[in-house]
Amino acid sequence: MSAGHTRITTQALTSTARAVAAETLRVPAADVRASFSDEAGLLALHLGLPLSIPPLASVAADPSLVEAFGGSLAHRAQSAQALILERIQQLTGARLSRVDLRVTGLSVARERRVR
Repeated sequence: MSAGHTRITTQALTSTARAVAAETLRVPAADVRASFSDEAGLLALHLGLPLSIPPLASVAADPSLVEAFGGSLAHRAQSAQALILERIQQLTGARLSRVDLRVTGLSVARERRVR
């Protein structure tokens, strides 16, 4: 008697990718778009999502806020790619060749008020 087959659907992989990307980059999962393509037997993940930025007036007054947000947009996106790839592979067992990340917009974070 054989053990049978286990399949992880594309929908499950996509939902996992959206959740991991959202958590990694601190954006709502509903704002993350994810799709997969075949790349020589491995999966290539394509993500599109907005990134948050500090209020521009605040950055003008204190440029160190950029680092407090994790660095430049390019640095944050590049750093997130490896983390996302590793986490999805850990959670699903799928083998990914790469993660392509496209920043589709910006969200200005609210200033924190001191009471």
